[in-house]
Amino acid sequence: EGPTIVAKGEPNGLSVIAMAENGGFLNVPDMYMEKIAIGGGYPEGLVDLDNDPIENLKALSEAKDVPVSDLVVCILDRPRHGEIIAKTREAGARIMLIVDGDVSGVVATAWPKSGIDLYCGIGGASQGVLSAAALACVGGQMQGRLVIRDASDNVKATDAGIEDPTQKFDIADMAFGDITFAATGVTPGALLNGIQKIGDIGVTQSLVVRSKTGTLRYVDGYHQFGLSGSRD
Repeated sequence: EGPTIVAKGEPNGLSVIAMAENGGFLNVPDMYMEKIAIGGGYPEGLVDLDNDPIENLKALSEAKDVPVSDLVVCILDRPRHGEIIAKTREAGARIMLIVDGDVSGVVATAWPKSGIDLYCGIGGASQGVLSAAALACVGGQMQGRLVIRDASDNVKATDAGIEDPTQKFDIADMAFGDITFAATGVTPGALLNGIQKIGDIGVTQSLVVRSKTGTLRYVDGYHQFGLSGSRD
């Protein structure tokens, strides 16, 4: 998650994995997905992919009882997001542009200390499913919809078993059942510390959370690379 981030040494590079029972994840093809996400504790359907960004921001500001100018919106820094960025600025909200890693952007909406209130934009469909798995465990709202650019995208979607390629998916559509989500920080970020090397020891910080219990665990790992054959 975020190879460009890691290559440039920028924040929020993660290694992520999600597990579910057989059939617990939406099968998506290798294509783009529209996404919008907020944290937990809000009325269902507070924000919607079909709403104007200004409308979504107004609804969120009212739910949080803060002015729109206090909201921070995380968006991938891509030319395709020009209209969303312009609308967000028009509404008066602040913007956090990220170069890569939209899983961390989505998950950060559920972490109050991250400072991110809403994530929106277009990114990879598989990353959308990973993000939904995380929010299914920690709480939050998310919608996703495949981006159909041409007939070949339609074919990809139907071949993946998606009957209506224009359908809006919520978290329960994308990740359901007993889910476990885990992430390890590669570079420092809002969610996790990055990898540190202290002599012959590599220090990692990970989080593991399960939807069935809602229990979130942080795990600090100390990997002694100096020991013969030690790479676990």
